[in-house]
This record gives sequence, structure tokens and C-alpha cells, in this order.
Amino acid sequence: MNKCVNQFFLYGDVIKESKEFEKFDTSEGKSLYEVIRISDGIPIFLEEHLERLKNSASIMKYNVSITKDEIINRILKLIDKNNVQVGNIKIVINYTKSHEEKINNNPLIEKFLAFFIPHMYPTNKQYVEGVKTIIYHGERSNPNAKVINNNFREKVDKQIRNKNVFEAILVDNDGFITEGSKSNIFMVKGSTVVTSSVINVLPGITRQFIIKTCDKLNIKFEEKNIQEKDINSYDGLFISGTSPNVLPINSVNELSFNSSKNLIINTIMEGFNVELHDNKQKFVKYIENNTINK
Repeated sequence: MNKCVNQFFLYGDVIKESKEFEKFDTSEGKSLYEVIRISDGIPIFLEEHLERLKNSASIMKYNVSITKDEIINRILKLIDKNNVQVGNIKIVINYTKSHEEKINNNPLIEKFLAFFIPHMYPTNKQYVEGVKTIIYHGERSNPNAKVINNNFREKVDKQIRNKNVFEAILVDNDGFITEGSKSNIFMVKGSTVVTSSVINVLPGITRQFIIKTCDKLNIKFEEKNIQEKDINSYDGLFISGTSPNVLPINSVNELSFNSSKNLIINTIMEGFNVELHDNKQKFVKYIENNTINK
């Protein structure tokens, strides 16, 4: 069950108090979701998140009846109602059938929830020194779609807690490194940045902007399959995601890396921060030029 923090959440387009949240269980059926970071009261990369949500629905053959502007309006209403400047919002679109509907073969029931969830951002020390990770042999059934899979999540989280690390790097059944359990993984060799092919991973929003950053900075970027056994041949690694942004890795199991001192990684971190700033300004202009939330 998700945990809802702050005073209010949204069910459909109705504001409700968080003490009621447990009444709106979405564990039945299938749920698509996105986690959006709020910074200075602004949802970061929101349009890109909503495009990915639409793509996830297409992969799973679901129809999202709520429009993009409706979702944006609801998220802004939730931010304003909770008076929050910093945090993470989770939006969930749940699809279920009642017993009667299964018999009658009617369309799925679509439920929309948006709520603030607990967040943990890396410390300054972790950005300066890097974080510890482990290898986890397992793969998600639908890597391109952001679909809630509580069983897989619980198994990986248990290993992360037991080993006291920041993240688990997933290795598929063929021995290839794919992604982090809740992030994307990049590696650096010389002046080249390498990551798994997008067909094998969740197309992360931060990942998308890192690739854009590399292109702007003329940093060579490559997508390819990376064998677990070859990981020690790389000069540095980093995590990307909604909460960590760009975060250096200092170890994978017993292997150590000096990632936080790597010139390419530090250049990408600086370039990504520029993308964050530009995206905030773009969203402010978008709101000013559109009729939503007015």
C-alpha cells in the first residue's frame, strides 16, 4: 500500500484529507504511475512524465480518459492546497473491473489518484563521495512501461536494506546490466558515456535529459548491451532518476570506483542542473500562456 504524506490528496479531481487515504486502495487490478519531483513549487519535467504515462498506457493497451491539461491542473491544485515547495508527487491511474463488469465484459473502471509520498534526496556528502550499490539478478516483466509491481519492488528493497546500499543494479537473465531498481544506470569509459539500450529499460525522464545534456556538451554517448562481467573495465558510473538527479556511484558490490572525481560525470552533473533550471522556466511560461489553473 502506498504511503500518503502531507494533509491532502486527490481522488479524481476532488481534494480529500490524507486520513481518508486508506479507503482508496489501488492494489486491485493494474496501475500505471509516475513520480514527479516538486522544486520551488514547480513540477519538474511534468510534460515529459505525462508523455511517458501515455506511452505506458499504450503498451498495456489501456485508455487514459483524463487529458494532459486536466492532470496538470490537478497537480497544481494539490501543490497549492498542501502549500508545498519541495517533495515528490505520485500519480496513479488504476484499472479494475467489478464482478458484474467482468460478467458483462464492460470497459475497465479508471481511477485517478495524486498524492505526496515520502521522499529521500541524496545528501551533499553522497554527491561528493558517491553511493554504494549492489548487483541484483532480476528483470522487470515490462521494462518500457511504468507499472506498479509490488512483489518485485519488495524483493529488491529487502536486498537494498540488508546490504545497506543506496540502489540495486539489475542484471537480466542473459547477464546484461539493464537499469537500477528505481533508476537508470550510466557508465563512463574514457570520454564516452554508455548505458543500456532503451528497449531493455524504463525510458527515464532524467535519462532523457542526460542524453540531451551529452548532446549539447558534445560528449560521446552510446547505447549498448553491457555484460556484468565487464563492469570493472569502466572508469565511473552514475545513477539517474527523479529523486537522485545525477548521482555518482562509488562501489558495486566489492568493486570501487572514483566516479565522483570523474571529469565527464561532473560535467554532466553541471549540465543537467542547467536543464533543470531551464525546464522550470519553461513550465512557468507554459502556465502563463495557457488557460489551465486560471
